[in-house]
Amino acid sequence: MSFPSLHLPLPKGAERWRRWTALPGAALALAIDQVVRQEQKLVVAITHDSHSAQQLESDLRALADPGLAVLHFPDWEVLPYDLFAPLPDIVSQRVGTLAQLPATRSGVLVVPVATLMQRLPPTRYIGGQSLRMKRGDRLNLEFETRRLEQSGYRRVTQVQEPGDYAVRGGLLDLYPAGAELPYRIELLDDEIDSLRSFDPESQRSLQQVDRIELLPAREFPFDANAARRVREALRERFDLDVRRSALYQDLKNEVAPAGIEFYLPLFFDDTATLFDYLPPGALLILEESALAAGESFFGHVSERHQQRTHDLERPVLPPEELYLSPEALRQLFNQRERVLIGPAATPEECIQPEGHAVLPAPALPLLRVRDQPALDLKRFLDGDPGRVLIAADSAGRREALLEQLRSFGLSPHSLPDWASFRDGEARFAIAVVPISEGFVLGRERLTILTETQFYGERARQERRRKKAVRDPESIIRDLGELSEGAPVVHADHGVGRYRGLIKLDIGGAPGEFLAIEYAGGDKLYVPVAALDLISRYTGGAPEQAPLHALGNEAWDKAKRRAAEKVRDAAAELLELYAKRRARQGHACRFDRLMYEQFAAAFPFEETPDQRQAIEAVIADLGRSEPMDRVVCGDVGFGKTEVALRAAFVAAVAGKQVAVLVPTTLLAEQHHRNFADRFADWPIRVDVLSRFKTAKEIKAALKEVEEGRIDVIVGTHRLLQEDVRFRDLGLVIVDEEQRFGVRQKEQLKRLRAEVHLLTLTATPIPRTLNMAMTGLRDLSIIATPPQSRLAVKTFVVPWDGQTLREAFDRELARGGQVYFLHNEVDTIEKMARTLEELIPQARIRIAHGQMPERELEQAMLDFYRQRYNVLLCTTIIESGIDIPSANTIIIHRADRFGLAQLHQLRGRVGRSHHRAYAYLVVPDRKSMTADAVKRLDAIASLEELGAGFTLATHDLEIRGAGELLGEEQSGEIEEVGFTLYTEMLERAVRAIREGRMPDLDDRAERGVEVQLGIPALIPEDYLPDVHARLMLYKRISAAGDDEALDQLMVEMIDRFGLLPDAAKQLFAVARLKLRAKALGLRKLELGAQGGRVYFGPRPKVEPAQLIRLVQREPKAYAFEGQDKLKLKRDLPQADDRLKYAQQLLDLMEGRHVA
Repeated sequence: MSFPSLHLPLPKGAERWRRWTALPGAALALAIDQVVRQEQKLVVAITHDSHSAQQLESDLRALADPGLAVLHFPDWEVLPYDLFAPLPDIVSQRVGTLAQLPATRSGVLVVPVATLMQRLPPTRYIGGQSLRMKRGDRLNLEFETRRLEQSGYRRVTQVQEPGDYAVRGGLLDLYPAGAELPYRIELLDDEIDSLRSFDPESQRSLQQVDRIELLPAREFPFDANAARRVREALRERFDLDVRRSALYQDLKNEVAPAGIEFYLPLFFDDTATLFDYLPPGALLILEESALAAGESFFGHVSERHQQRTHDLERPVLPPEELYLSPEALRQLFNQRERVLIGPAATPEECIQPEGHAVLPAPALPLLRVRDQPALDLKRFLDGDPGRVLIAADSAGRREALLEQLRSFGLSPHSLPDWASFRDGEARFAIAVVPISEGFVLGRERLTILTETQFYGERARQERRRKKAVRDPESIIRDLGELSEGAPVVHADHGVGRYRGLIKLDIGGAPGEFLAIEYAGGDKLYVPVAALDLISRYTGGAPEQAPLHALGNEAWDKAKRRAAEKVRDAAAELLELYAKRRARQGHACRFDRLMYEQFAAAFPFEETPDQRQAIEAVIADLGRSEPMDRVVCGDVGFGKTEVALRAAFVAAVAGKQVAVLVPTTLLAEQHHRNFADRFADWPIRVDVLSRFKTAKEIKAALKEVEEGRIDVIVGTHRLLQEDVRFRDLGLVIVDEEQRFGVRQKEQLKRLRAEVHLLTLTATPIPRTLNMAMTGLRDLSIIATPPQSRLAVKTFVVPWDGQTLREAFDRELARGGQVYFLHNEVDTIEKMARTLEELIPQARIRIAHGQMPERELEQAMLDFYRQRYNVLLCTTIIESGIDIPSANTIIIHRADRFGLAQLHQLRGRVGRSHHRAYAYLVVPDRKSMTADAVKRLDAIASLEELGAGFTLATHDLEIRGAGELLGEEQSGEIEEVGFTLYTEMLERAVRAIREGRMPDLDDRAERGVEVQLGIPALIPEDYLPDVHARLMLYKRISAAGDDEALDQLMVEMIDRFGLLPDAAKQLFAVARLKLRAKALGLRKLELGAQGGRVYFGPRPKVEPAQLIRLVQREPKAYAFEGQDKLKLKRDLPQADDRLKYAQQLLDLMEGRHVA
C-alpha cells in the first residue's frame, strides 16, 4: 500500500515564499522527508531553540527514509564572550559539516536560529585548507607538521580527540576534524607506505584505508602569523595594556587562549555565514517563532557585550561582528526560497497541505479507575478513523502496551518500525517509532498515537555505543599517574618518594631505573624489569606518608606486623569461607546458544571490563555455592547490562529474579529496561510500585508466588513478609549504598540460599574492603560510553554572576539544571532567590517531605522538560536518567560526604554534551579539614570512572572501618593500602588452597634476571616518560607469553618496529616468567658465565642437574644448596639469551641438543 503524499505547497519561480500553518507533533518531520524526496534538494529547518532542533532531528531519524542525509551543525555550547572553549568534538563536527554542505544536493540540515546567526570563517578557508592523502603519496614530515600547526592541530604524545596529532619516528598519528576515527600514517622514507584507522582508547590499529581527507582542526588558522595579525588588530582597535592582558600574552606565546573563538573576525579580512555554505536551490523551512527567538538572542548578546565592554585586559568585539543582526538575518532570509510555519496574517495567506487538515492527536487516556479503561480509545476506533498506528519508544514499551491493550480487548498488529506500517496494509498497528508527539492526517485518514495520548507522559531511553578505555586494575596501581615526589612502596624497602626515571650504565649495559628517595636522602634505583615490586602508596595523605630509611629494620618489622594481622584476619576469613562452602546454592544450567542470541541484541560492543564482569557473573551463577559479587562502575557505564545478562541466565534456568532498587522512579526505569530487553523472550517482567493499585499489587504477588512472573522489580517492598517466591534464584541490588542497615540484614539472610549481585557506583568503604579481601567478589567497570565527557567541576563561593552564567550556559543549549539545596525549611526562600537571579527559568521544587504522588509528578514533569530547573534536596541521588540535564549546582557542598558528592555529580553528564558541576561553598576557613579534603578530592578526580578511585580516597579519609576488627587501619597506614590488600589477597588465596599463609612473600614474587645486556625502551623510540613507565609496569606485570605477545604487537602498532634494546626487554620478561614457574630466585649471566639461585621450593629436574655437573664439571658446579655456578664464554647479548633459554629447557626436563 503506497503512502499518500501530503502535497505540500512550495515556493516556485517568482513566488519566493509560502506559509504553512503549524504542523503538530512529528508531522513536520514527515513533511520535510516528503519535500526532500520529491524535490531532491537540501532543506534547512530553522528552529527557535536547541531543544526543538534536537527533537526534530530525533523525529526525522524515526520517520524519514534511512537514506536521508540528516546533517548536524552543533552549537558551540558556550555563552557569547565565554572563557570556555568549545569541545574539540563539537568543532570537528562543525568543520566536517561546513566542508560537506556546498556539495550536498539532497538532505536536511536542522539548526537553531542562534547557531544560524553566528559568523563563520570564509568558505575559501575551509575549502582551501583541506588536503587529501593516499597510499604512495610523498610526504615531507617536517613540512606536514608545520602545515598541521597552521590548520590548528595540536601536537600531543598520544592522539585521543579530533585535532590531535603525534609524530614518532616514521609514524604520524592524526585525528582529522570531521572524521569518526584517527589515522596512523606509516612512512617508508618520504612515501606513505600504509594508512590505517585506529582506536583512540586502546591505540590499536583497526583497518587499512586507501585515502583520507584532512580538514582544518579549528574554525580559524592558528600559527605565528595568525597570532601576530590578531595582536596587531587588538593594539590598533583597543586601548590595551599589553603587559597585563593575559589574552595578549597568550597570543604572544602562540598559545590559544580559552574563548579565542570570539575574536574570529580578527583572523580574516572578511567572515561568512552559514548561508554562504548552502548549495544553490536550498529551501529554508522556519518556525515563525524563530525570528522572535533570534531577536531575543541578539539582545542577550548585546547585554553580555555591555557587561564586558569596560574590561581593558580582555576587550570584546561588538555583537554585529560576531553574529548576524535580526535585520541582516531577515535580509538573508528574503533572498532565499522559504516556507514560514506559523499563524497567518490573512486567511488566504495560510495553506494547510492542500486542504488536508493536520491535527494534533486526540487525548485517549487509559484510565484504570474505570470499568472499561480503554473506553475512549475503543470509541475512537469505532468511529472509523482510517489507519491507526500506536508509536512506542522501544521494543519493551511495545510489548508492555500490547499486553495491556490485549487485556482491554484490543489487538493491534505488532510491527518492527515505521516503514513496515507505511508500506504495509495494517489498519490498526503498534510499532517502535520513537517520536515526540502524535498527529492526525485528515484526508489521508491516518492517526499516529504516542504514549502521551494514553498516559500524558513519556519517558525515553537514550542508548549509546560504548568503547574501551583502560584496564580497571590500573586505577589503583597505575604508575603512569605518578608525579615527582609522590610516595611509592617497594615491597622489600618500604615507603619512599618517586624521583623520576633515570638511565644508568651497569656493567657496560645501559638500563632505565626508577629512582626512589628514602628518609635521610638515600636513593634506591629499581630496574624497570622489577617494577612489579613497586606500587603507589595510598593509605593516608601523601605529604604525611611514613618514609622509611634504607637498610633499617623498621620496614621489615612493619611488614611482619601487617603480615601477622593479615594471617589473623585470614584465619577468621577461613571460618567464613567454610560456612559459605557448606551452603548449597543452585547452579544455573542454561542454553549457551540461546544466551548468545540474547547477548547479540545488545546494540553496543561490550567494553573489555564490562565483558569481564559479565563473564565473571555467569561463571558464578554456574557454580553451586551462592554468588556474592559487587559490580562497581560509574553512573551510566553499563552495570545494568551485566544485571540483564545475569537475570536472563537465571530466568532461562527456571529461577525467579528479584531486582531491588531504592526508589519508585528507579523501579519504573528498571522495569522499562528489563521489559525492553526481554520483549522478544518468554520471560515475564513486572514491577511492584506505588503507580499500581492495591488490587494490581495483590494480583502480581499471587503470580510471583505461583511462579508465573520471572523477574520482579521493586523497592524494599520486595523484602516484606507477604512477598513469597516459588523459586527465587537471584537477587540484584542496585545502588547498594542507598539501603539502610535493616534492609541489609534482610539481604544477608538471603545470601545464604540465593545468588546475590550488587550494583553500585560508589561502593561504601566497608563493601569495598570486603570485596578487596576476597570476602565478596569485585568487578570494576571503568569504561565510559563513547563521546561521554568528564563533568567539569568547580568549587566556588556564592556569586550571582557566576551562577547566572552557569544557568544561562545550560538553558541556552536547551538543557536542564539541578539546583540542590538540602534544607526543606528554606527551599521556598531559595526558589524566590533563583527566580530573581534567572527570571526566564521554569523552576519546580522537589523534596522528600512532599506527598509521594506530588513528588513523583514533580520528577516526571522535569523529565518531560515542562520545567528546566529542578530545585531539590538529595532526593535526586537515585533518580532516573535525564540525558538533557547537564548542569548541577550543589549549595553548601561542604556538608556532603565524598560518595554522596560523586553520586550527585553523576546525575549530570549522561549524554555527549559537556556537563558542569558547581559546588557552592562558604569561605574555606569556616569549613572542616575533612570537608576541604573531600572537595579537593572530588574536584581533582574529574575523570570518568573515578567512582572506584574516590571510594579508595574515602577509605583514606574515613579509615577502613571494621572489616574484622579496627586494629587493621594502623597497619594499612604503615605499609600502604595497595600492599596491605595484596598481602591479604595472598593470605586468602593460601587459605582457599588449604595452606597456611607464608609471612615471607618472596616466593610469591617475580624472579631477578640479570644478563648484562641493554633491556629498555629507548628514549628516542618513545620520548614520553609516563608512557614508558606505564609500558614497563605492564611488561613486568604480564602473566604469560600471550600477554607479552599482545603488548609487543601493540607497541609495534603504536610506535613502530621495536629497537634491539626493547626486543631484549621482552626476551628478559619471557625468561622471568619461565624462571618463576621453575621456582628460581635469580638468574645472572655475564661475558664469562654466571649463577642460578634457587628458591625455597624449586620445581627443577634434580637428576638432569646432577648429570650435567658430573658430565661437565668445568662448566657447572654447585655452590652450597641453593646456587649453581656456570662458566661459559658469552660475549654477545644473543649468546646470553640463547644460553639462558637452553638452561631453562634443561631444568624443565626437556632434551637439549
